[in-house]
Amino acid sequence: MTSDVLQEQAVSFKVKGACLYGVISTPAQASPRGVLFIVGGPQYRAGSHRQFTLLARDLAANGYSAMRFDYRGMGDSEGESLHFSETTEDIKAALDYFFKTQTHLQEVVLWGLCDAASAALFYAHQDQRITGLILLNPWVRTEAGIAKTYLKHYYVQRLFTAEFWKKMLLGKVRFFTSAKSLVMQLRQAVTSKNVHSDSEEQLGLPEKMLSGLQRFKGKTCIILSENDLTAQEFSDLVSSSADWKKLLTSPRLKQLTLAGANHTFSQRKWREQVASWTTEWLKSW
Repeated sequence: MTSDVLQEQAVSFKVKGACLYGVISTPAQASPRGVLFIVGGPQYRAGSHRQFTLLARDLAANGYSAMRFDYRGMGDSEGESLHFSETTEDIKAALDYFFKTQTHLQEVVLWGLCDAASAALFYAHQDQRITGLILLNPWVRTEAGIAKTYLKHYYVQRLFTAEFWKKMLLGKVRFFTSAKSLVMQLRQAVTSKNVHSDSEEQLGLPEKMLSGLQRFKGKTCIILSENDLTAQEFSDLVSSSADWKKLLTSPRLKQLTLAGANHTFSQRKWREQVASWTTEWLKSW
């Protein structure tokens, strides 16, 4: 795809013998600051509802080169699929290729949604070429954390909805099933604090992300969806941690919440707002 403002090129590069594929969107006159999209969850470089494709083109229209790519084992890329905590080599290889082919670049901002935001935090402090992070609905999932989030943002709030009581009066609420689920969530919230898990991804994820953000010295923008349990779990974590609270009040960090939005920003107005906030933030420093 080529126009006076935008050129898009399919690219490929290798990581440990596996060929990875991506797309670079380049404006006619490019800023020395570029954006690398990190893909989260079981999806590929287009993103849910083509959000990454549309946002990359919007960034290019505003003067920023943008690259999006598939990890090993995802989308069109070769190799075995990876856990998000194992993607360091893929991110580095993508950055190397981005800088090699886009010679105007002097710095890059990482943009990641969900566990891609976590992967960005694991990697960013290790690479001086990265000067900024845009993290959407960061994944800080633990068993205790999601149990508390369900209790606070689902079960309790549900009791105050007319829809719940209407279903209750009509006999459409599976009371015993719901009660059993509630008891399980309560038990998980209480006991998970004292149970050791061999899974570092589950037990140590919030601490590892906190460490990554503390060690990263660049700018950070966090965008949260109002109606998303992942975002709510992140907010609950922050509100219960003095270290997170202190970090998020730093002048180098900005946090925004998009009213009504779900996890993947499925509506056009939400995607356009994210695009607007992204560009505004990139231009603000």
